[in-house]
Amino acid sequence: MYKEVTMKEHPLLDFRGYDFHFILELPELYHVHDFTKGAEISPLEYSIGKYDENRKGLYESELFEGKRTHHVGIDIGGPVGTPIYAFYDGTIFDKKYLPAEGDYGNVIIMEHEFNGTKLWALYGHLSSKSLETFKIGDIVEKGQLIGWLGDKNENGGWEPHVHFQLSLEEPLNCDLPGVVTPDERDLALEKYPDPRLVLGPLY
Repeated sequence: MYKEVTMKEHPLLDFRGYDFHFILELPELYHVHDFTKGAEISPLEYSIGKYDENRKGLYESELFEGKRTHHVGIDIGGPVGTPIYAFYDGTIFDKKYLPAEGDYGNVIIMEHEFNGTKLWALYGHLSSKSLETFKIGDIVEKGQLIGWLGDKNENGGWEPHVHFQLSLEEPLNCDLPGVVTPDERDLALEKYPDPRLVLGPLY
């Protein structure tokens, strides 16, 4: 049993009256990681990696420059091939394969609009076939299947999971910095709101 926390509201987002769909169907029991002490293996089949967590010692590839350790998305782990769904109606903004060690591998970004405010949602570490379902610009409905969890050989070298991140800043090159330096944390939390605002109180 995990204590529910109250998500801090974001000054630019008003989700009152909206109903969101889960992006990955979780069982009742799942593990919540504490990556502040380094890597750990989940004792359960499904797991959550926290938002706004400083993960020293976890990001060792050149991609992170030895400085970026602060996680600004949410990770949801599960078996390879687990379906991933759109949390709300939107369009396919971009999709791409980012092959560098530690990167997102296959990634899809959707664009949404809420009360006149644009919001982008990144789904990273997907399977290669996830990029074959939609074209850029396609309309996607809430709850529609958009992809599947990828294996290590196609997801940047990670244990199977989806990195889900929201952004109020338009992404460039089908990418968002999912991990920032501790000095960049405050600004990053403004640009990249807590995903639990749409996913619910996962921990």
